[in-house]
Amino acid sequence: MSSQPISDWFVMISPPFSRFARAGVATAIIDGLFSSILSVVFYHSTVTRLFQGVASVLLGPDALGGGTRTAAIGLLMHVGVAFGWSAVFLLLVTTSAWIRRVLASPLGPIKVAAIYGPFVWMVMSLVVIPFLAHRPPSINFRWWVQFVGHAPCVGLPIVASISPVSSRRD
Repeated sequence: MSSQPISDWFVMISPPFSRFARAGVATAIIDGLFSSILSVVFYHSTVTRLFQGVASVLLGPDALGGGTRTAAIGLLMHVGVAFGWSAVFLLLVTTSAWIRRVLASPLGPIKVAAIYGPFVWMVMSLVVIPFLAHRPPSINFRWWVQFVGHAPCVGLPIVASISPVSSRRD
């Protein structure tokens, strides 16, 4: 460890950490609301069933009948994924001058969010979920709704929170 006092270290780490925390919380809430509204209003299901479905990726199909407990596990998984993808983007921003240049360009955060959000959905739906659930992806109308919805509901909160341009507020 360097000879800098711990308070100096905290000041250096605080802005990226606060952007990361803001991104994780914002994404968990915004994407959770997006998915919940889709489930209830358009798919005539329930929020409990939505998060039981998330839990079933790890716990198996029995999670769908697990009540509030498995819904809570699914909600925690959802929040963990939001923070995970926020961490990935923070790493990308801190290591890629090209991404920082795009972010600094006119409408840069929107451009990056339009790519990053659908990228997150593709990795999750085509790789992570099939690997964990041992079932192939199902690409249908709902898949495409999620694909499009991930730009404003996942990509934008992550990118807007973590973007170096947003760090001026810290």
